[in-house]
Amino acid sequence: MNLIPRKFYLGDDFFDDFFEPAIKDQMKCDVYEKNGDYHIVLDVPGYDKDDITLECDNGYLTISAEKVAEDNEDSKNYIRRERRYGKFSRSFYVGDIDTESIEAEFKKGTLQIVVPKVEEKPSKKQIEIKEK
Repeated sequence: MNLIPRKFYLGDDFFDDFFEPAIKDQMKCDVYEKNGDYHIVLDVPGYDKDDITLECDNGYLTISAEKVAEDNEDSKNYIRRERRYGKFSRSFYVGDIDTESIEAEFKKGTLQIVVPKVEEKPSKKQIEIKEK
């Protein structure tokens, strides 16, 4: 058992960057249900509205954000570089819904998406067995 918090150790951020780079690249989100709708709140700091795309295909809502590197990168001598460029995405299964009813709003680095909740239709049906 370790009683010292993990972030206490000297050089801890080095090991986080080395062993867990994929975790830091993910877009963090909250998903909750309110008033019969699903709400997805996604943090995308550093991106503009035009950098973000939403697509719905085969029941999956995919949120993608792409950030392109600056053109004059060769003239800089970086001491430390933590900001990343590239394309990141998250997908959520939303089922068979009317894509026109999905609403999205981008404000201050946060994307808020409202997906109407679809009532589940019972897919189980008992079949009568006939006697001959």
